Amino acid sequence: MAEAERIIGTPDTPDATGGGKERPDSEGTPAGEPGTGPEAAPGVSGTGEPEATAGRPRGRRRIAVLFAVAAFAYALDLISKMIVVAKLEHHPPIEIVGDWLKFEAIRNAGAAFGFGEAFTVIFTMIAAAVIVVIARLARKLYSLPWAIALGLLLGGALGNLTDRIFRAPGVFEGAVVDFIAPKHFAVFNLADSAIVCGGILIVLLSFRGLDPDGTVHKD
Repeated sequence: MAEAERIIGTPDTPDATGGGKERPDSEGTPAGEPGTGPEAAPGVSGTGEPEATAGRPRGRRRIAVLFAVAAFAYALDLISKMIVVAKLEHHPPIEIVGDWLKFEAIRNAGAAFGFGEAFTVIFTMIAAAVIVVIARLARKLYSLPWAIALGLLLGGALGNLTDRIFRAPGVFEGAVVDFIAPKHFAVFNLADSAIVCGGILIVLLSFRGLDPDGTVHKD
């Protein structure tokens, strides 16, 4: 109980044993001392730093995490597809865990996991829109879990969008390289995996009430 009162503070009433001493503020400085409390200069935080710059380092670190995760996911997907095209395409599947998991190179003109092959151009536009939305959202990002989730989404979207643009049969109609083939399931790639993992993490964060700006709300 004493520890909780120390963290959240106590009402501004004279201490029962302190002879009416003023309560220190949250930074441990007596109330009314210059540079603290309501009389403090506007635009200055409790740490003495301008409020406009106090949150910038933390926000920039979260943005750096987002793009680092995206770059890692994108590079991993790109390298894996290059290896699959060079070593596995037009060759028999490689069994990893018997019939339960194989590496089998296929070209997928649809969305993730092979769905919607007749809408390749639409899926390309959706992937491009997702990238733009994530880039805009990054400016208000102050949550590390959200940075990781959005980084996974961004890296996965970039990976599949690269295939849509540069692979046959043509620009914005290219077929995505898939190669992970579990038994009784659709064939997918690492970009699809990154997108799914990022989406699941976003759902979990939303259930917990954590917003991208770092605030927590309770419904």
